[in-house]
Amino acid sequence: MRNPIYKSRPVAPAAATFDQRCRRINDFIVLAEACSNVYLIETPAGNILVNSGMGFEAPVIDHNLKRHSHGDIKYLITTQGHVDHVGGVQYFRDRHPGLAYIAQAGNSEHQAYDARLQPFRAARSAFRFQAEFAELFRGYAAAGYTDINPQDHPTPDQAFEQRLALELGGLKLELIAVPGAETNDSLVVWLPEQRIVLTGNLFGCPFGHFPNLVTIRGDRYRDALVCADSAQVVMDLEPETILYGHHDPIIGSEVILTELTAYRDAILHVHDAVVEGMNAGRPLHQLQQEITLPAACEVGEGYGKVSWSVRAIWEHYAGWFKHESTTELYSVPASEIHTDLLELAGSTALVARARERFNRGEPEAALHLLDIVLGAEPEHPEAVELSIHIHQRLLETAQGFRTTGNFWLEGWLENRIKLLQGGSTPALENV
Repeated sequence: MRNPIYKSRPVAPAAATFDQRCRRINDFIVLAEACSNVYLIETPAGNILVNSGMGFEAPVIDHNLKRHSHGDIKYLITTQGHVDHVGGVQYFRDRHPGLAYIAQAGNSEHQAYDARLQPFRAARSAFRFQAEFAELFRGYAAAGYTDINPQDHPTPDQAFEQRLALELGGLKLELIAVPGAETNDSLVVWLPEQRIVLTGNLFGCPFGHFPNLVTIRGDRYRDALVCADSAQVVMDLEPETILYGHHDPIIGSEVILTELTAYRDAILHVHDAVVEGMNAGRPLHQLQQEITLPAACEVGEGYGKVSWSVRAIWEHYAGWFKHESTTELYSVPASEIHTDLLELAGSTALVARARERFNRGEPEAALHLLDIVLGAEPEHPEAVELSIHIHQRLLETAQGFRTTGNFWLEGWLENRIKLLQGGSTPALENV
């Protein structure tokens, strides 16, 4: 009987720190864990770096890698254009003259898209990363690293459309484009003789979990069918080892096939259930509540969630208009009439009803009511107290969900509790 791998692997990513989480995983590959894993592949003719971390991590990654290898880097390959993959490219270019940066052809488009929304993304990501990064930079300062390396926005020296074969020092590699799963410039690095594939975050942040078809920090939708097809591309290679974007390698052809089959089938199951529900005219919220994964394709929900992905698939196909109210077609939000409701019902009655709904096991309905009160009276003591209590209960539920919790949901709830208690969320720096 299958024991899903997500139950035994960590979920949360962690930034690079000096002299930690860097190790040799075989006789020619070194892993340096960072916001996304960096891999150094050694050959007699020079080395290949796969991914470069965030800009601020690059000196730390370099320091950690040099504890294991000092060879010159000939090629730097990024498995996607996210900031935690490309940020350190210039740092390594400066230290390895002649280094060639190779990416998939969609790289420039993706980096331009990311740069266009950098202030928006930094503000929207702060709730999850600000406290962790503040602690990280304190640790860097204690280690003497205070002149923080900037984030790079590099242009590839070479880009390819579908496949690119490389050979260095007798080592054969093939770069295979798998655009659209997380980014339009995703690729995998295939070592056919060793049957090793480096996938980056092709299947999402933690391995064995449902993908993030939409991120709550804000990103364009990812196509469920493309995600399933990308899994199939890797399955068809029949790898014996996956070097993943976070945490330890996944080793063993049988477990890889089993897990990627479950991942692919989970995506297809949810996709098909959403399409069936749409065609049957069932409302979106009902589909979000009803669609679950069968045991045969159980995967974790530590990063993406099935209920969020149901909505992402629905809106990917149908857009934002739900055909529920004429008001959807205009710019005035429902919150505009919260003060009217408050005047008519009174804050005492609304808070009391919110408490009733919460006590009946309906925390989301209770928060809808409290939003009306807090929108007009943000310091209403009973409403604040009850909202904190509800968020704490939701957090307890989220932390215990399917053994792993959910990285994003837990971070959101923790931050909301902090804000309700009078705290703040400063903007991210050095990102």
